[in-house]
Amino acid sequence: MAISMASTTTHPIRIVLPFHLRTLGRIATSEITLPIAEPVTLRAVIDAIESAYPMLTGTIRDHGADKRRPMIRFYACNEDLSHDPLDTVLPERVLTAREPLYIIGAIAGG
Repeated sequence: MAISMASTTTHPIRIVLPFHLRTLGRIATSEITLPIAEPVTLRAVIDAIESAYPMLTGTIRDHGADKRRPMIRFYACNEDLSHDPLDTVLPERVLTAREPLYIIGAIAGG
């Protein structure tokens, strides 16, 4: 009996984090690159960030609610992805590492 091993494709996803998350995660550079298995979605990226930097768990999405925290925004390819479902596949330019996924700390006030 032959056993087939399915290979999983990963993509090196470039992620730009805001200063306060870099400080909390003890990340020295403004951009990190993490390997993300397909399908590459916002959820998969957040999972990878929380796995690589456990101290950031709950800072990008609410614990248990599985939704973006109110003052966090997602941008890629000049598009606001903040209100897209977390299971939406990221744009091709992000998958090929030509552009980063930006995670931005929103500012409120008037």
